This record gives sequence, C-alpha cells and structure tokens, in this order.
Amino acid sequence: MGLYIGLMSGTSLDGLDIALCDFDTNGVPSLLAATTTPLPKDLAQQLARLSQIQRLASNQPQCVTNDNVHLQAVADRQFAEFSASAVNQFIWAQQQAGVIHTDSIITAIGSHGQTIRHWPTGDTPYTVQIGCPSTLAALTGIDVIADFRQKDIALGGQGAPLAPAFHRAVFAQAQHTIGVLNIGGIANLTLLAADSTLGFDTGPGNCLLDSWFVRHHPESAQQYDADGQFAQQGEVVPALLESLLADPFFSLTGPKSTGREYFNLAWLDAWLQQHPASLSHTDVQRTLLELSARTVVMEIQRLGIQHCYVCGGGVHNTALMQRISELAIAQASCQVHSTEVLGVAPDWVEALAFAWLAWSFVQRRPSSLASVTGASRDAVLGGLFPAA
Repeated sequence: MGLYIGLMSGTSLDGLDIALCDFDTNGVPSLLAATTTPLPKDLAQQLARLSQIQRLASNQPQCVTNDNVHLQAVADRQFAEFSASAVNQFIWAQQQAGVIHTDSIITAIGSHGQTIRHWPTGDTPYTVQIGCPSTLAALTGIDVIADFRQKDIALGGQGAPLAPAFHRAVFAQAQHTIGVLNIGGIANLTLLAADSTLGFDTGPGNCLLDSWFVRHHPESAQQYDADGQFAQQGEVVPALLESLLADPFFSLTGPKSTGREYFNLAWLDAWLQQHPASLSHTDVQRTLLELSARTVVMEIQRLGIQHCYVCGGGVHNTALMQRISELAIAQASCQVHSTEVLGVAPDWVEALAFAWLAWSFVQRRPSSLASVTGASRDAVLGGLFPAA
C-alpha cells in the first residue's frame, strides 16, 4: 500500500517532526523512523511575528487589519522549502540505513504546515496554516496531502484539535475510558470512552513558559525552560494565578481551541499590570507552570479520567509533568503515564497523526469528529497536491 510521511510543526515553533510509517488495513500505523529538524531561528521569529495580534485595553484579542501580506507569502514559501529540505535529508538517511528500499513507494506526505492564525469563533471563523504544499510536492517529488483544517471550519467546526480522531483509531480501549494529553505550545486533551470521543484545547502548555523564559534569557541558546529549572527557582503567586485562571477561555467547555494568537506575552503582560511590578521573574514562571498544570487537571477531573497518557514536547519538562501528576492524583485520582506505555513514543504522536490523516484521505475515510470540533458532520479532511 505504500509508506507515508507525517510532518508536524506546532505552536512551540521549535522544530519540524518527521515520521515515516506504514499502515495496516485498519489504519493502525507502524513507526519505521522519525526525527526532528530544528526550525532556523530567523524563520521561527518570522512565524512568531505573523502569529501575533493586537489587544484591546480590556485584554480581549482583536484581529490586526494591516498584516504584511508580503511577509506571509514569503514565509509560506520559505517554510515549504525548509520542510522539503528536511524531508529529502530524512529520506536519504533512511535509504542509507536500509529502512527505505529502492523499490519502496512513499504514497504521500501528510503536512500540517505552520499555523500562524487560528480564529474559529469570530463572525467569520477561519484558520491559517502556511507551508505551500505545492512547493513541498515539487521539491520532494512526492504527493502532498495538506490543508486539513479548512473542511471542518467550512462545516461549522473549530478546525481543531484534529488529533482526537487519530487517538481513537490508535489508543482507544474497548473496556476502559482513558485520556490522551498532548502538551505542545498549547495543551489539548482527548477523552476516549467506549461510546464517545471528546477533545479540546485546555489552554497553554509550553507557549507561555517558553516565551517568558526567552524574554529573560535572550542570550540562551535554548528557547525553552529545560526541565522547568527556571520555574523551580520561584514560588507560585496565588493572586496572579487566580487572575490568570479567571480568563474566560478556561470556563468554556468544548468544542474549543486556541493558539499563540491568544495565549502569548501580550496576554500575560495585560494580567501582570494588575499586580506588583516587583514580582520576580522566577515567581511568574512558576505561576505559569502551575497555570498549565491546573488547567489540564481541571479538565481531567471534570471528565472523570483515571488514566491519562501524555505526549508532545511537554513530557520533557520534568517539573511540569511532576506537577500534573501530583494534581491529577490529588484532585482526580488519575494516574499519568507516557504514551510510550501504549506503544507510541510521545515525541512522534502528532507527526504520526498527520501521516494518518494523509492515509485517511487516500482511503476516503472520515478523519474528523464532529463531537470534538462542533462541525455539522464528520468529514474526509485535506486536499491533494500532486507532485506530477
């Protein structure tokens, strides 16, 4: 049936995850190889700039009307060229290792692209992912399946999260209700029950932690708080935490989704104006870690999840994982595990999901869940961008 490559670059803007896999007739993937290629710093900065929006004094987001179309168009091509180069190097390495043979057929690349704006609740809902799939197809010589979110938006859905359908296909257990938590820049939670699947974004995962760390460590080669060491130097500020938790997003029930255009330093700075300027940088970071952990566990508790399996880059933040585990046990009697326990390494779940979305498109199988996104129906997602 051919091999598939899945590409994922998330809200953390740290790198492009690449996963090579094949599928059985039921759509269950076997991971053959995977890697992450770091985003060039200049490109990451440009993408971060494009994802920013203005805010009103009331701390409510407002769309920018004068975005630079030229910058977006250039970044669209540059991200695609970067992705194609990374894929070609990956394929070459797998050929040298004997993973990809001379007679192997790569049916398609499933490309998420890079989200630069996600606005699913406005008067005219929309979502924007760049990374020109035609360029990617032309430079790799492989058909590309992309543009996965637009059909769901057109059907009245949020266009996100898309991973819960993949989680159901791969992780669902007939006799048990479980949760799957992905912690990227934004955290999203999936409930897999015998008769239903739910999923939504819970709020910030790493995005605020990364941004606050970089603001106060501009000289650091790493763009994140490794193991939560910076956060662990501080203490939770209860008044600040209470303010942050009062944001209306956290009181919404699903369907709901969000991104960097909402949870960013401008959002944080607006809340910080209500608190003493003398707050230490480390105390703010520790409070942000508590915010990520608590907003995840609030939803674990609300959904009655007793076993939750975690994937995404956040699994490497030991302080965050420890706090989620502590709160999950204390407040929800929930045990927290890595998806490694289910046979899938946590770093590659999302890239595998986009390979699965490409496989589903080729097979003409619905790959969205109306129960998750709020769309009028499930649908086959994506569009074909042929290499020929």
